[in-house]
Amino acid sequence: MRDVVASQAEAGNADPGRFIERVNLETGEVEQGPIEPERLLVSKHRDYHMVDFQARRFMSRVVGKTQDEELARDKMREVRDRGYRLAERLGKMVRKDPEKVRQRLFGLKQRAYYFRFKRTPHTAEEIRTTVTRLREEAAAAFAPAKKESGPALRVLLTGGTGFVGKEILWQAARDPEIAEVVVLIRPKTVRDRKTREVLEVHSPARRGADLLRHLWLEKPEETAKFRFVAGDIEQPRLGLGAEELAALGTTITHVIHCAASVAFDDPYEDSFRANVLGTLNALSFSLELQHAPGSPFVAHLGIETSYIHGRQVKALAREDEIVFPRNFYNNYYELTKAMGSIETERFMLDKELRVVQLCPAIVIGEARTGNNRGDTKVVNAPVNVFGRARQARRDQQGGLIERSKSSMLARMACIFPGDPSAQLNLIPVDRVVNGIIAALKRPQAVVERVHLATDHRVTSEQIQRTVQEEVGVKVRLAEPTLHRNVTLPILTRVLRRFGQDRMAHALERLGTIFGGYSEWGQPIHEVGNDVRVLGLAPERPDASLAFRMLCRHNRFVQEFGKIRDADEISRREKVWRALIEDLERHWGGRVSTMPAPAFQRALTERLDLERFERKAEEV
Repeated sequence: MRDVVASQAEAGNADPGRFIERVNLETGEVEQGPIEPERLLVSKHRDYHMVDFQARRFMSRVVGKTQDEELARDKMREVRDRGYRLAERLGKMVRKDPEKVRQRLFGLKQRAYYFRFKRTPHTAEEIRTTVTRLREEAAAAFAPAKKESGPALRVLLTGGTGFVGKEILWQAARDPEIAEVVVLIRPKTVRDRKTREVLEVHSPARRGADLLRHLWLEKPEETAKFRFVAGDIEQPRLGLGAEELAALGTTITHVIHCAASVAFDDPYEDSFRANVLGTLNALSFSLELQHAPGSPFVAHLGIETSYIHGRQVKALAREDEIVFPRNFYNNYYELTKAMGSIETERFMLDKELRVVQLCPAIVIGEARTGNNRGDTKVVNAPVNVFGRARQARRDQQGGLIERSKSSMLARMACIFPGDPSAQLNLIPVDRVVNGIIAALKRPQAVVERVHLATDHRVTSEQIQRTVQEEVGVKVRLAEPTLHRNVTLPILTRVLRRFGQDRMAHALERLGTIFGGYSEWGQPIHEVGNDVRVLGLAPERPDASLAFRMLCRHNRFVQEFGKIRDADEISRREKVWRALIEDLERHWGGRVSTMPAPAFQRALTERLDLERFERKAEEV
């Protein structure tokens, strides 16, 4: 109990200085004083000077022509050095501070410090000893659990109602080695939209039953595997009572901590509460279970993100280390997930908790079908905006002026901040959960960090081409820096003047989400532990093909985000899955490889799009 209370007190301190220190570049000494969270984001260190913008365009062109990012960086260093020398000479000529001349004329800033994560107090030898002991103990403790009669794995899951959590339930239902999944879930209060009056409260049991129904898990042998209990990751011991804790202590073999905030535009305090405080509570809970009398075996699986490495553009983002990125973090989501990863390592080294860190890239729908169970966030959002813009242009009514206005607004919505060479690491949700389920069965995964990412990334240019083929929209790629600081403010101002507040807000959010992920020089995440440690198939998903299925799913199943009812989404995705399987039999391969015209012809032959039902002759 002491560890739980102490950890809770520590977690309440959201000061970044708990994790990060500022180091003087000249002396190498740690500088004292508070560290403001905003100083840890790349947005705070950009000048947005016109010369800076032109330099980025120049670097982008070099990359586009040579496909050599290191050459572009070398050229940029040359340009910066010349700028510094010229500013020095100009400063002497006009008797001004050269630093002010650099900033005013060229947008050049020179920091006298850098940030780094605080070093562990453990020596390299101590770390090796602890890691070796945890691996050996995990293997020894796991062996008896596997010898029990029948399925041996009993899992407690947080975040079961989320995108990845739903896929975990789907795969767990079909896995004969998983005997039970206890899902932590909060009651849901349903309010009147206008009056905010409480209409009803859905219990965890009711929410769980609805969740399983939406996942098409209604057979007794499927539903019997799941139990839904009230809890809260922001509370000590996850908000569970003593009786429930005692029961779990003698049965649970794994804790999968999947709950997190994935809002890239959340303020620091909100992200910290969800991604650090929640992680710390889950770690403390797992530690208590590991030491509970009669505990069969406990390993803590933390679901993090490969973007804990931030803007690591000069070196490979490695699986076996985490360093503060010299190019900072894109948002507070990345920053606080990195802090959560540090807490996980601390629990492993200080308290010898068995942990596995699983780090997905940008998670999208299933590779074969694109099914995402109603998710409309992250990559789904721009595709839906583009699709609605296309529909608005197609359905425009009124006179010439009204039609011209609608056409102009639709074209404005189809501007996307993206360098053609920028690479996004999109990973289908089924591959991610394949890795999570595999980690349950492999004690050798304990102490490892695994990037659940792909080595077949997709570029902004490929995304642009696929959207045109699948959605019928010509998306214009805009230089991200110029778009963020000039084009987007103008676009949103015009949209609001025409009463398009919703579209303006959507474009602002897209700029916030993708502003840092669509520039050239994106981090390259090391992969290998997914195959070496978890035993996954060595052929990783092709992000460009997965994105194509995302477009098809969002266009026909979700109707670009208009279909929101969970029951209807579930019904449609079941029809869609059966349709894709049928098309694969006729095509002789994955539907994602079908050209857009052939796919759309086959679709209209087999599916009544108005009712979203299979046509009678095909049933």
